[in-house]
Amino acid sequence: MLGSTGSIGVQALQVIDAAPDLEACGLSCGSNADRMAEQAAAHGIAHTACAGGGGTVGHDAALAALIDVSEPDIVLNALVGAAGLQPTLAALERGVTVALANKESLVAGGDLVADVRARTGAALVPVDSEHSALFQLLEGIAPERVRSAILTASGGPFRGRAADELEGVTPADALRHPTWTMGAKITIDSATLMNKGLELIEAHHLFGLPYERLEVVVHPQSMIHAMVRLDDGSVLAHCGPPDMRVPIGYALRHPAPPPPGEPMDLVGRRLDFDAPDEAAFPCLALARSAGRAGGTAPAVLNAANEVAVAAFLDGRIGFMDIPRVVGEALDTVPGSPADTLAAVLDADTRARAVARAAIEGVAAFSA
Repeated sequence: MLGSTGSIGVQALQVIDAAPDLEACGLSCGSNADRMAEQAAAHGIAHTACAGGGGTVGHDAALAALIDVSEPDIVLNALVGAAGLQPTLAALERGVTVALANKESLVAGGDLVADVRARTGAALVPVDSEHSALFQLLEGIAPERVRSAILTASGGPFRGRAADELEGVTPADALRHPTWTMGAKITIDSATLMNKGLELIEAHHLFGLPYERLEVVVHPQSMIHAMVRLDDGSVLAHCGPPDMRVPIGYALRHPAPPPPGEPMDLVGRRLDFDAPDEAAFPCLALARSAGRAGGTAPAVLNAANEVAVAAFLDGRIGFMDIPRVVGEALDTVPGSPADTLAAVLDADTRARAVARAAIEGVAAFSA
């Protein structure tokens, strides 16, 4: 388990505890070594690694060594950000199944992941609730029947607000997600709708659907995680509670049946759907544009967003400065084919440098 001390890692250990046929054999963390040591002691796990990473694509070889020494059947990648790309590649190179909660692996390096999987035959099972839902929906449908796939977005804490109402929101405001309990970075991404943009790119790589056949709708109840439009005009939907333990359990047990759970009570529930407001939340359009551009553009998008979100959480820029910083990076860093890890690493590094310079300019202007 890569990223054991984060939200997904903690919930995954709960899933493993409740499943007698699952056993955690190795843990990694980025910086919270004491918490990881507590987890290892509580679960009798001998192999651990504290690999740092610092939010960049370049990641410590300790994670590859952890995979080798622990000899897992499946690697759950729950790292945050593009730092998860190289561990994903390392697991797939070894032919190990990856349960992917690190969407940035596919955003930054989707073509690289596809190349490795084609060579090794290693399986990739999504953990994001939306992609887990699509994975299950699409499993029994002939591809020619699929008109489009629909990802749902909660809308975050600022759903319904106009752009001018978002200029003064604080990190504390943005961290108050109405339906999901997640880590800080993904919660901010949910508030800006960048998370849904990253998920569009992830879905493109996972399911081979072009961007014109990938939709986003705002669904504030977070009960339907994804839908599929069929050629006869009907829509299939995957409905479940807003609980990440459900897709985690599905991924860790796949292709065996997932662990049993409590039935969902539908009586008295309502379902609402709205179009996303891309004027108030421009990150979604930026992500779709970067995905269509392809090459290293999605890696630039992701890297600049990571830097901008960190600056917002630190109080150095405003909420609406996040898409401005990301847009500047996309405009500045030239695109190139993402056919080597070196090309992705270079784009990531350049994007972070442009984003940091843009943030310094915003801070100087605000001062």
